[in-house]
Amino acid sequence: MTNAAAVRPGRGRRPAADVRDAVLDAAGAMLLETGMRGFTFEKVAARAGVSKMTLYKWWPSPGALAFDAYFAATADELAFDDTHDIERDLIAQMQAFVAFLTSRDTAVIAELIGVAQTDSDLAAAFTDRYTLPRRALAVERLRKAQNAGQIRPDADLESIVDQLWGACYHRLMLPGRPLTPDLAETVVRNLLNGVGPS
Repeated sequence: MTNAAAVRPGRGRRPAADVRDAVLDAAGAMLLETGMRGFTFEKVAARAGVSKMTLYKWWPSPGALAFDAYFAATADELAFDDTHDIERDLIAQMQAFVAFLTSRDTAVIAELIGVAQTDSDLAAAFTDRYTLPRRALAVERLRKAQNAGQIRPDADLESIVDQLWGACYHRLMLPGRPLTPDLAETVVRNLLNGVGPS
């Protein structure tokens, strides 16, 4: 964890990348400690040892900063494997996604999703830098499986993404049933095999 004393500059300017990293460290620590409640530019700037105006140069709102802080280290955690077996790859991907959601403070990601409903800057960050790129990766992998004859040619790939990932978000946002690796395997097999009588 980076504290203000450790990162406050002495003579001269710190490299911009170091300043940005210090801000993300401070913002991430605050998120895990208190969630979005009381998460402000003022508090993050004080903790990171930078001016509030520095934060405004990079982030249009506290929500957008919170998004970057939370997802800064996740780029490689949800890589989509291609073993040429779509059932195996989807199960592995969905189990990795469940692990991603449950290995962190789940209240934070749920809060970020909630705040995105009223914070247009956070919503835009989610859409442009997380939701759409993740969806594109999934659709690309599904299309390869479709071209290989593992998925029906008339299947709506976008809807498959909604069914699989939507089930995980549903359990995350509406607790009542646990979000577990077993769910990931079940929803994949239900979708690929169908639930009607043979």
